[in-house]
Amino acid sequence: MSGGVDSSVAAHLLLEAGHHVIGVFMRHGHQSPAVCDLGDAPASAELPIVRLDHKQGCCTAADAEDARRVADRLQIPFYAIDLNAEFGQIMDYFAAEYAAGRTPNPCVQCNNWIKFGKLFDYADSVGAEYVATGHYARLQTIDGQPALVRGIDDAKDQSYVLFGIQRPYLQRMMLPVGEYRKPAIRELATEVGMNVADKKDSQEICFVTSGRYDEFVRHRREGESVPGDMVTTSGEVVGTHQGIEGFTVGQRKGLGVALGERKFVVRIEPDTHRVVLGDRNELGRAELTASECNWLTEVPVAEPQRGLAQIRYNAPAAPARFTRLEGDRLQVTFDEPQFAVAPGQAVVCYDGPRVVGGGWID
Repeated sequence: MSGGVDSSVAAHLLLEAGHHVIGVFMRHGHQSPAVCDLGDAPASAELPIVRLDHKQGCCTAADAEDARRVADRLQIPFYAIDLNAEFGQIMDYFAAEYAAGRTPNPCVQCNNWIKFGKLFDYADSVGAEYVATGHYARLQTIDGQPALVRGIDDAKDQSYVLFGIQRPYLQRMMLPVGEYRKPAIRELATEVGMNVADKKDSQEICFVTSGRYDEFVRHRREGESVPGDMVTTSGEVVGTHQGIEGFTVGQRKGLGVALGERKFVVRIEPDTHRVVLGDRNELGRAELTASECNWLTEVPVAEPQRGLAQIRYNAPAAPARFTRLEGDRLQVTFDEPQFAVAPGQAVVCYDGPRVVGGGWID
């Protein structure tokens, strides 16, 4: 229970279905000036409420209090578990990827390592059979096997960020809100009197409190940053930068140089510390490879499959042919070039609405 409307309604729906529900809040102490330190305070204890103006987070003290109040209203047990060490690993991954000229996706890793990783360990410790969250995705049985499929609400679908879950966990997952559209979830929250019915969705990465990824990376890596040149695809030096951690492929704003025409980051070179700028058409890629793949269906090696491939959370899935390679690798060839394919992001393959699997773009 993150303190948001989705996980709150998920708990309500599970209760309505007759399940015995235990609410769990993940605290890590890095997300805001107000640390999620519930300690052993009773459910009625007041916590300092600090709502940052740049986001509605998922792990602030205010969120912890919201989650606790919802649990009280639903009359279910509520626990805050300390995942400081695990979140530290996610932050290290985030900083290391940006410093290497890649674009990380900590939300996917949080799902892989924590929400559908460590929380299963916690579930086992309290004798819980399932782990449920408020993600907008669904679980179905296809050909006798559990399958992860897109949620009903296309605008909120989160199946992309769940591709890395270990396949055996699918049979122990529950995703109650995936059968609903977002307005219906808010209506349900209002009907049952939840104080989070109108709460805004989280928009920022919970541990980057300033909204400046480059500042976070430099701080996490103790100021370890190397300046370099801004160059065009023709090799012309047009400026300098303070570190490649401030850029991502496809970026147009905040480049720090004025060229009189729109330019995009088309490539980042960690070896030379160069950020390469070009026109939008230079961002197009017809194919990609990915590593550290995870498969949620049986995919034969070296046999191409037709389907859809999605290269980032807010991008539409595009028709493509994907081939599973040896060594947990993947090759994707698109029918039409895709723009701003960023190394470090996930590419997720679909068979219709079903998640087949995916990996991390090279």
